Amino acid sequence: MFFLSVLELIGTAAFAVSGAITAIRKEMDLLGICLMGIITACGGGVFRDLLLGSVPPVLFTRPVYAITAIAASLITFIPAIRTSPFLQAHHLDRIVFLADAIGLGIFSTVGVRAVQSAGYGEHFFFSITLGVITGVGGGVLRDILAGDRPYIFVKHIYACAALAGALVYYFAGRFLSVFPAMILGSLVTLMIRILAARYRWSLPKAR
Repeated sequence: MFFLSVLELIGTAAFAVSGAITAIRKEMDLLGICLMGIITACGGGVFRDLLLGSVPPVLFTRPVYAITAIAASLITFIPAIRTSPFLQAHHLDRIVFLADAIGLGIFSTVGVRAVQSAGYGEHFFFSITLGVITGVGGGVLRDILAGDRPYIFVKHIYACAALAGALVYYFAGRFLSVFPAMILGSLVTLMIRILAARYRWSLPKAR
């Protein structure tokens, strides 16, 4: 359970960084940056818990996730960091992409794991759906609040990558213990996102 908690906190921090950087690009104040970090990191989990009937959501019963998101957002806001060459315009897209891809991979498997822990693991469609929702939910809220079209609808393979990672974890969990299966599912999602960006993979669009 320790390793699972660490994995969740890594995903929380990664998503929070992507939300905070988006808020900085939109010239939001410190409160807006922290809120964007929390919403991006924890929004998908809130959706998941509500659909599972877990009230109040984990975000409010285990504040470590909100604290982690706030800490990651505050670190991103530090002038010495946000004005460094590493965070200049030509690097921001790559940083947001990588942080988002890491968070997406981890939380897509965490969502499936939460369904299994709640006793619904035998419901395949429910498990995979909540895995995808957990992965993409926070990013959708981030983009809406930032006034952008949600990343999920316009960028390279996104929800499909979350779907692949959730599927890999679901089936790998029958042969592997929980932690290795989650790592495998997360890596599959991450690699699909990287390859999709590298080779411009996209779903067909209406022209």
